[in-house]
Amino acid sequence: MRKASYPRNVFINCPFDEDYRPLFYSIIFTILNCGYVPRCAMEIEDAGQTRISKIFNIISECKFGIHDISRTELDHIHNLPRFNMPLELGMFFGAKRYGDGAQRIKACLVLDREPYRYQIYLSDIAGQDIRSHNDDPHQVIPIVRNWLRNQSRRTTIVGGEEIRNRYDLFVGDLPNLCTELQLTVDELIFIDYASIIEEWLKLNYQ
Repeated sequence: MRKASYPRNVFINCPFDEDYRPLFYSIIFTILNCGYVPRCAMEIEDAGQTRISKIFNIISECKFGIHDISRTELDHIHNLPRFNMPLELGMFFGAKRYGDGAQRIKACLVLDREPYRYQIYLSDIAGQDIRSHNDDPHQVIPIVRNWLRNQSRRTTIVGGEEIRNRYDLFVGDLPNLCTELQLTVDELIFIDYASIIEEWLKLNYQ
């Protein structure tokens, strides 16, 4: 996956489990289609670095952040919710509020499953423009696209419907692309997936 400068990096803060994967994959695809670089905690494996230090470092390198706070269900084993996403959202807000000049121009998109649901469990962010995706990978595509278009003011970003069409084509091609690389779709890691998208876009749309 290509490296990018601060203004092109987009931090993704979301669940990484199998149930969320379709949304995660469509968000990554949309970011790359819009000419930006997706970043997340899954890109680095360093046993010598704590997870929170890794997240702080990635956040510091990203002007933009996409934060999905929809995962509020209780864990089946411990009967407790997971709070990683609200924590990382707070870290992003803190970097914007207390960081230097570059950090203060950060912008973020906050996603939830349904409109206004967040007011029940995370009321301190009331007033933010929270967007709902209804757990639909196709619905999140225009949300991310339109947000990046508004933030960048770039006229070269194609429309949400076009990106959805491209995504469907890519999903259809993905098994064969993986076979060529001696991989399977189920074993793709973040770096693999993003790199395959980049090469596919270059081949088909550049």
